[in-house]
Amino acid sequence: MLRRSLIAAAAVSAGSISLPAPLAAQRGRRGTSAAPTLSQPKDDTEKRIQGVIHDMAIRGGTWASVPTDDGQWLRILTESVNAQRVVEVGTSTGYSGLFFSLALTRTGGKLITHDIDEGRSAQAKANFERAGVSAMVTQVLGDAQVTLKKIEAPVDVVFLDADKEGYVPYLDILLPHVRPGGLILAHNTDMVPLYLERVQRMATLETVIYTGGGGLSVSLKKR
Repeated sequence: MLRRSLIAAAAVSAGSISLPAPLAAQRGRRGTSAAPTLSQPKDDTEKRIQGVIHDMAIRGGTWASVPTDDGQWLRILTESVNAQRVVEVGTSTGYSGLFFSLALTRTGGKLITHDIDEGRSAQAKANFERAGVSAMVTQVLGDAQVTLKKIEAPVDVVFLDADKEGYVPYLDILLPHVRPGGLILAHNTDMVPLYLERVQRMATLETVIYTGGGGLSVSLKKR
C-alpha cells in the first residue's frame, strides 16, 4: 500500500503543495523574506514547531535548507511509515529537522542528524531548543563518513542533504541498517546523477523522483 502511495505522490504536480515562489529557490541561500505556507497546527506542540519554521524562513535562517514544499514531503513520508529512527546527513541550521520533528511528535520517534559545520550545528541546536524538540533530536558533529559508522539498526528513514560527492558512500554505510519497508530520501537529486543511477539499478530498492521543490528522490527498501 505504501509503495503505491509513494508512486502516486511522485506523480503529483509541483503545485500540489502551496508554496510562495521565492521559497522555491531557497536552497543555497541564507534565507527568504517570504513566509512559508504550512498546514493548520493540530495542537500547541505543532504550533510551536511551526512558529520556529516560520521565523527561520522570514529572518533568513534557512541556510542550505530544503524549500518548504520538500519539508512537507519529509514530514508526510516520515509519519506514513511510523518512523521511530530517522537519520539525517546535513543538519544545516535545523530547518529540515523541524519538519521531521513534526512527524516524530506523532510517531514517538527520534532524529539523529549529522553535520560537519560547528557554527551551523550550534544554530540548529538553538532552533531545536526554541521549538521544544531537543529531547527527540541527537546532533552528531563531524565527518559523516566516520560518524555514520556508529549508527545501529533499525533505521526507518534516511535523509541525505549534504556534500553531493558523499551521497553514494553514505548510502553504502546506511543501507544495511535500513529496515525492509524503510525509506532512503535524497535531496537535490539533479546534482547527483551517480547516486540516482545507483539507487535505480539496485534490485533491493524501488525509487521514484519528485521533481518539484529542490528535487527529492524516494527509495523504498523492498521487503
